[in-house]
Amino acid sequence: MKNILLPTDFSVHAQNAIDYALKFFKNELCTFYILHVEKAGNYTTDDLMAAPANATVHQSVLKSARKKLYKTVSKLKQENTDSDFFFKALIDYDHFTDAIAQAVTAHKIDLIIMGSNGATGALEVLLGSNTIQVIRNINCPVLIVPQFFSYKNIHAVLYALDYDDAFNAENTELLTDILYRHKASIKILRVKENEEISISEFEEKQAMKKYFQDFIHSFYSITNVPTADAINSFVQILNVDLTVMVIEPETFLERFISGSSVSKINYSSLVPLLILHP
Repeated sequence: MKNILLPTDFSVHAQNAIDYALKFFKNELCTFYILHVEKAGNYTTDDLMAAPANATVHQSVLKSARKKLYKTVSKLKQENTDSDFFFKALIDYDHFTDAIAQAVTAHKIDLIIMGSNGATGALEVLLGSNTIQVIRNINCPVLIVPQFFSYKNIHAVLYALDYDDAFNAENTELLTDILYRHKASIKILRVKENEEISISEFEEKQAMKKYFQDFIHSFYSITNVPTADAINSFVQILNVDLTVMVIEPETFLERFISGSSVSKINYSSLVPLLILHP
């Protein structure tokens, strides 16, 4: 059984990510944890004054959100009675990434699926966005679903390697699982600074040929093009349904500030983006 975490703020973007997740894991045995995180700053003194006198601040803040959450989970259960899905409600009053981290550990989460705007439903400053913070700080695969993107069967997956990325089979268990389940082909794209082929690059390609030998696979490379632009171009040219990248959390901020296109991919990707960590 897979344990999937679905953050929600009850927005249309969050619901779209939930809908995508249900179709993505159709016919699989899964437990979906629907998580809502509240921040104290979202509430005013009037909100707390209107609460019953014997209620704690924590209870008062979460009462309305808990009602919405249980309604959402109840609806999901009713709409998926003929599936192998289980739904559980989680609610927390905490910093968003702390709440995510706690849920990942406590419930042995295999994958986080969220909309491209995080769980806020509003486009924030990129470095402050929930999605970026989760990618940087949570050691768990994250599947980011673009706004208003409707699920399509996955026939082709683009596995993108940036300038400094190195192929490591240990990072790709979830990727191969997706390829097997969806009987999809894999397109391997190497974004390079120049056209030279080093010995290590040649050996890496041979290793990938062997590793992906059970799947229809092909190799592509492009030089001196920003990663986001390269990926989006190949997504369109090759009719890709899912993009996969491996991100080193400790170097993510440095790459972001120095002009790395990872952040742009997050907000401009034409198809869902799966982020894996070493």
